[in-house]
Amino acid sequence: MRISTRQRPAPALPGLTGTARVDRRTVHLLSRVRPGDIAVVDHQDMDRSTAQALVDAGVGAVLNVSPMISGRYPNLGPEVLVSAGVVVVDMCGPEALAAVKDGSTVRLHEGTLHVDDRQVAAGREVDAALVEQEMESARLGLRAQLESFTHNSTEFLRREQDLLLHGRGVPRTATDLTDRPVVVVVRGHDWERELAGIKPFIKEQGPVLVGVDGGADALREAGHHPDIVVVHAAADELPSLAVLRRATDVVALVERGATRAATERLDRSGIRPVRFETGATAEDAALVLADAGRASLIVGVGMHATLDEFLDRRRTGLASTYLTRLKVGPRLVDAAAVPQLYDGAVRPRHLLALAVAGLVALGAAIGVTPVGQEWADSLAATVGPTTTDLIDTLQGLFR
Repeated sequence: MRISTRQRPAPALPGLTGTARVDRRTVHLLSRVRPGDIAVVDHQDMDRSTAQALVDAGVGAVLNVSPMISGRYPNLGPEVLVSAGVVVVDMCGPEALAAVKDGSTVRLHEGTLHVDDRQVAAGREVDAALVEQEMESARLGLRAQLESFTHNSTEFLRREQDLLLHGRGVPRTATDLTDRPVVVVVRGHDWERELAGIKPFIKEQGPVLVGVDGGADALREAGHHPDIVVVHAAADELPSLAVLRRATDVVALVERGATRAATERLDRSGIRPVRFETGATAEDAALVLADAGRASLIVGVGMHATLDEFLDRRRTGLASTYLTRLKVGPRLVDAAAVPQLYDGAVRPRHLLALAVAGLVALGAAIGVTPVGQEWADSLAATVGPTTTDLIDTLQGLFR
């Protein structure tokens, strides 16, 4: 008689197991990352917008070949990842990129990466305490970065002086911006909360909606349709074709002197973009576009102007952002402030004022008629001379 035996399942190995998504450039990973994946990248000083995109994609862990915080400036990406509960390991060395194949199953445990129970890379675990410590050290080393920023700003102004100082080279759009409020949406930090907060403003004021790169799809997700879409013609990913085709204007940013081939990808999709030759970032180009169109007000969604935010843009155009903000000046308002200034609500005092104004207008209309005169004389005889003088005065005002 054969006695059947049941194999016991192998004990679960410690750590986080997931599918590896490998690419030297983090931006190339974003369209491929799925919830629970382990991203293997080479991204020194990861910025907040990139980190937030990884969090939004549901990444389980980030393995970085380079240091998350090099100490050159206080970048905000690591804090976003750690706060969201993402496992972060950095300084793994270039061998991690070579040892892991994209799409393979890997396991990450205590800073060590395993493939088929074989250790292929190891690095430093990054937690909240380490982020706080290194951010403080990075803030102490800002002097060199500020000196570099001054030089970069001077160079950017030299290249873009016609655009920033004289408004030359800004394309015309079919959408009229003159004396209209404009909302510029960037898929940046807290964009969802900010866009929801200005919903009454959008409903009541009917502003021109401008979506910048992924901000165009963000507007669509929130139930709006952008009038203008501003994109980098050479971007790895463009907004969806449905959004691009529905927009009144698609503005494509290209390098100065670029040939028609720069917008070929959009042309092949049936989009006829308006070319904007500039070295500014997409969101800064959108602000310049609204300012040149004489918008009455520009509301920025997903944009922030703190010192940390500016420094965090070092890789993507700090000088561009700084000089553009100076040009736009008081027209630009952060969307986070709009709900404090405007919520579109009708309050009891508004209704009371309207009712009083209506009664005054009605009384004035009746008071100048023969019937109104008879009522006034009867009232005067009843209440006495003091009231008579008051009624005579009111009648004189409305005659």
